[in-house]
Amino acid sequence: MEVFKKVKVYDFVKYSSYGLVVSIVLIIASFVLLGVKGFNLGIDFAGGSVVQLQYSKDAPLAEIRELLAKDERFKNSQVSEFGSKQEVLLKIPYIPTGVNEDMAQDIITLLKPSGDFELRRLDSVGPKVGDELKQNGIIALTLALVAMMIYISFRYEWRFSLAGVLALIHDVVIVSGVVILVGVDFNLDVLAALLTLIGYSINDTIIIFDRIREQMLIKCQKDMRYVINEAVSRTLSRTLLTSLTVFFVVLTLYLFGGEIIVGFSLPMLVGVIVATCSSIFVAPRLAIMFGFSLEEYYQKEAKKLKRKEEKKRLREMYEKGRL
Repeated sequence: MEVFKKVKVYDFVKYSSYGLVVSIVLIIASFVLLGVKGFNLGIDFAGGSVVQLQYSKDAPLAEIRELLAKDERFKNSQVSEFGSKQEVLLKIPYIPTGVNEDMAQDIITLLKPSGDFELRRLDSVGPKVGDELKQNGIIALTLALVAMMIYISFRYEWRFSLAGVLALIHDVVIVSGVVILVGVDFNLDVLAALLTLIGYSINDTIIIFDRIREQMLIKCQKDMRYVINEAVSRTLSRTLLTSLTVFFVVLTLYLFGGEIIVGFSLPMLVGVIVATCSSIFVAPRLAIMFGFSLEEYYQKEAKKLKRKEEKKRLREMYEKGRL
């Protein structure tokens, strides 16, 4: 069996202290960013319109801003490059347009003096729909976290369960801080990335926890630090191969997918790194800090085995008519 295969055991627990310090610093920084700057809500949640324009030459951003300012409806619009100097993205606050109003035609007419361009995309979301999407997004993220908490609480001893949950929250908080720091709009793409990251992160942690439990059951151990180091060392190749595969796929999306998919690719790119580190260094270390005892664990397992054997004995006696 693989569990008996000799592997080089690395002292991950020794370096996990540094990992915890770095994690605490990043979490504090993320909460500071959340409190001071907050998420830059995208059109999906804040409401409004997004217009993408492609110019035949370099887009004259200053002139576009001046032309938009002439119309009361568009004077508060944000104008920025979108992937290249020829591409322009307009973020327009919500405008209660009438039935006969055509925003696309109005923008084309208004910006005609700025040069030759093509309107490639116009997406609009009302404030009511935006609020509903925001509420549904919060509910989805919360339910995903709660579901993972329930799952691992039934699967593991409570200290490991708590460690797994905190590692999961740790990943989401740090990735959210990066999203705020780089100024990516928080939209449905970012929400999808966070939900994907939750599933990826807990899967990585569970594989390591499963191996820790296997190592404890195979032979009676006395040093919990060695058990963790051995379990992480045995799963290291699998963890790195899986993480690198996902990392390079997401990196390809980030580099060649363009600005339109950066809301998904960037959080996932950072999240894969953070989730891998938390599974190796943070989650197992937290289990030790919460006071997990090998002696107590073996006593509980012995009691479970004794009850199981007693039930089996009583069942056999019942089947033989002795009860």
